[in-house]
Amino acid sequence: MNAQTKIEVKNLSKHYGNVKAVNDVSFSVGDKEVLGFLGPNGAGKTTIMKILTGFHFPSDGTALIDGIPVDEKPLEVKKRIGYLPENVPLYGDLTVDEYLNFAAESHNIPKQNKETAINVSLEACALTSYRSRRIETLSKGYRQRTGLAQAILHDPPILILDEPTTGLDPNQIIEIRSLIKELGKRKTVILSTHILQEVEAICSQVLIINDGKIAAQGKPEEIAGSIKGGDTWELILKHTSAKDASNDVKEKLSALGSLTNISVNALGNQLTGAAFFIPARDDDSNTGERIFDWAVNNGLKILEMNRKKLSIEDIFVKLTKDEQESK
Repeated sequence: MNAQTKIEVKNLSKHYGNVKAVNDVSFSVGDKEVLGFLGPNGAGKTTIMKILTGFHFPSDGTALIDGIPVDEKPLEVKKRIGYLPENVPLYGDLTVDEYLNFAAESHNIPKQNKETAINVSLEACALTSYRSRRIETLSKGYRQRTGLAQAILHDPPILILDEPTTGLDPNQIIEIRSLIKELGKRKTVILSTHILQEVEAICSQVLIINDGKIAAQGKPEEIAGSIKGGDTWELILKHTSAKDASNDVKEKLSALGSLTNISVNALGNQLTGAAFFIPARDDDSNTGERIFDWAVNNGLKILEMNRKKLSIEDIFVKLTKDEQESK
């Protein structure tokens, strides 16, 4: 295990009777990386998180936290992890301060360090002015902040957050995202979410899980480049041919390579619109230049050229919905 690798999962599987919730999953997360877990309901995200936090043990494979096997030394692992489950277990009749005091004792934080630890977590989560408020009187956003303050109370190097913005209003979501992004500058974070924009806003790496298996992993742009079809290019071309110009452009497009989803239509006044998927290549950064040269060589003028990259939403749908339809 590399010194910079905080989490390493190898051939991990979890069975519940005849149901395979997780099936031969392998991935790693480096120091100060924010990994986004994506997947439809029942894909296995929460099961993996519970294994990483020592609440469940794997049926097969291994999960290492700082090189420590989760199933062999779960207490040692829990010292290194801050965990925010989807349904935060808070005690509404306690004040924020009382709850964090209770959490500090649960984490075995030494008495002489407890007050400092609580103050640091309150400040990090913008809760200092709410410390004497009973939790049941807080908005859901501030209850989430309280749960997050508990997760970072013992200053763990790793945070595992399961759907941390579920049920929050837009302003609360922005606040929690900003807080997680700031924490990711000094901690390793695994973030499970259904909100695709959240991954684009926060995460440096993405892992898409479907039906208990990894459908894709890497940076969003890397995943997009590996998906068949590549990016969509849309052109408006001017040409001198007045007769059957659309078919002429369509024939000339073959010089660009094996394009897919080609659409060519006449726009009138010697203008033709063209749209197509172009396969990703090693010289992907030069694709626009390649298209421009193609137009010049074929006596066409590009009046407008737009490149539509695959979004994280496009990727998610393609890797989950398409796979379900192929079964």
